[in-house]
Amino acid sequence: MLDALPVHGGTDAQGAARYDFSTNSNACGPCPHALAAVQQADASRYPDPAYTALRQRLAAFHGVAPARIALAASASEFIFRITAWAARQGVRQVLLPPHAYGDYRQAAQAWGLEVRLQPADSVASAALADGVAPAAPRLLWACDPASPLGHAPQGLSAWAGPCGPAPGQAVGVLDCAYAPLRLSGQPALTSAERECVWQLFSPNKALGLTGVRGAYAIAPVGAEAAVQALQALCPSWPLGAHGAAMLHAWCDDASQHWLERARDTLRAWKAEQIALCQQLGWTVLPSVANFLCVRDVLAPVARDLACAEVGTEASAPAWPALLAHLRAQGIKVRDCASFGLPGHWRLGVLAPQAQAALRRAWHCR
Repeated sequence: MLDALPVHGGTDAQGAARYDFSTNSNACGPCPHALAAVQQADASRYPDPAYTALRQRLAAFHGVAPARIALAASASEFIFRITAWAARQGVRQVLLPPHAYGDYRQAAQAWGLEVRLQPADSVASAALADGVAPAAPRLLWACDPASPLGHAPQGLSAWAGPCGPAPGQAVGVLDCAYAPLRLSGQPALTSAERECVWQLFSPNKALGLTGVRGAYAIAPVGAEAAVQALQALCPSWPLGAHGAAMLHAWCDDASQHWLERARDTLRAWKAEQIALCQQLGWTVLPSVANFLCVRDVLAPVARDLACAEVGTEASAPAWPALLAHLRAQGIKVRDCASFGLPGHWRLGVLAPQAQAALRRAWHCR
């Protein structure tokens, strides 16, 4: 059954790669303030099962009422839980971006929901099926910045659903996992528009602490009852002491000031990494985040690799051999085939030392 596990970047059966381009974690991390908070967490006691202080802290940080805060063990856990809630409310169809995090689809399929893909520039208009209201509500997913491409999604401002599902209405969930790591451009939704959708936050990426699990969502205005319903679907203590400590630290000025400086560093590293990819002969796709996608990776290859002829005419056998070669050199990249983008790699922005290692490994393939 392990073969059925979803594909993710990061640590694998070979352990942690020395230079891991396969995740979108903040390469400047871990955030010292948040790390210290996690290390000092009191793991000898149960957390408050209602997480009263944490809810108040997160609500104050975002300027919303505590009743709109829904805590989660992780972003992935929330994806599955809100899909379960939506299915129980009558949702029968889930609309996804054409290339997106696999857990959206997996959660929908677990509940037997129909999955539809929409063009990248018309996610919102699809909610009304070309102007005709659907007979049943729909669950819409979007991520801003989007993964794996790192672009800003278009057409989200037409999303409906501040009060939950109803006939002809869509429930929108905006995955904000990479919002704190936006390096350029503006959010897809205005602050007023975001009040009408669920906003899902997983700060461990921005803090460089992906090994610490913990997330939260902000419900749309008027959807406090839905937060209670989601709570009823949640086991006790979804957050341990360490996850709760991380989320508390996330709201502190020290963490936010560190993150602001980290974004400046990441912008410089990203410019260097784009230049490196172009020097290697790869096509770099536009991205506003701390990661980017490349294609045409095999085009510059001019000699055999692992007994396979390599080149644009024989890319299929060369692809796994090339990935294995890089992994043997301590470098891991994210193959985007599971995102529906075969022939593409997603690369998290890493420090110049890691970029130099990628250059060396590529030239000695």
